[in-house]
Amino acid sequence: MVKISSPVVRISRAVWRDGALRDTSERATPEETPIALVYDGSTQAVMMATPQDVEDFAVGFSLTEGIVADAGQIESLEIVAHELGLEARMWLAKDPSRSLGSRRRSLAGPTGCGLCGVDSLEQAVKPARHVVADARFSATDIHAALDALSRAQTLNFETRAVHGAGFYLPAAGLVAAREDVGRHNALDKLAGCLARSGTDASDGFVVLSSRVSFEMVQKAAVIGVGLLVAVSAPTALGVRMAEEAGITLVAIARDDGFEVFTHPHRVSDGAAASAARPGAA
Repeated sequence: MVKISSPVVRISRAVWRDGALRDTSERATPEETPIALVYDGSTQAVMMATPQDVEDFAVGFSLTEGIVADAGQIESLEIVAHELGLEARMWLAKDPSRSLGSRRRSLAGPTGCGLCGVDSLEQAVKPARHVVADARFSATDIHAALDALSRAQTLNFETRAVHGAGFYLPAAGLVAAREDVGRHNALDKLAGCLARSGTDASDGFVVLSSRVSFEMVQKAAVIGVGLLVAVSAPTALGVRMAEEAGITLVAIARDDGFEVFTHPHRVSDGAAASAARPGAA
């Protein structure tokens, strides 16, 4: 079995309180580890990530970056530990149309970086996949998902320093949740988890502990959900991309309400009455 370092490291520190440094104690901090994504013997990217659920990360990254169209195209996956980090070694089914060089991340990506090493602007902001999921959800579903994700974030509870991504089904609750120091990585891990379990995402939605930039919308579109919920605000490009992809974007979601930015028809209970659209006053 591959030995993977713990996702949590306890570090000594002194605490400043009431005008003085107190005795040294320990704080739980999340680990960051270089993870190399290697396809058919060639490194495609090196990402800084939490060394947890690495197989899910490798599969999810492969899907959301368009390296494979489905998880079945990954014929084998091996996690190899090195002194400086991890390698996710994957061998892919032969596909003459595949061009890994078209979006090679030749530089190591900072934590959760969505664009490092991308060769062109066109590749960076390529249109998101159009989503056709037609499931509808209530405000109660959205609030239940937010609460469930918060309770499922055990690593964040210990460190207060990681992001979470969860998949919620009204009939089953929070089906899966993944955490990482990078918000992109957390969503990639969730994508990989759902793909590896064969979960049909069209009947549920994704909930995030982070803000929504356009890359998060792109990844949600690959997963196939019609609703993306986040506790923080979206970027303008994220809103435009959600509109174009047909995704209902709910953000600034709190216990007392939320804001619906695109395609409000998927949200019931009157919560979408004040939906904002790109360019609206």
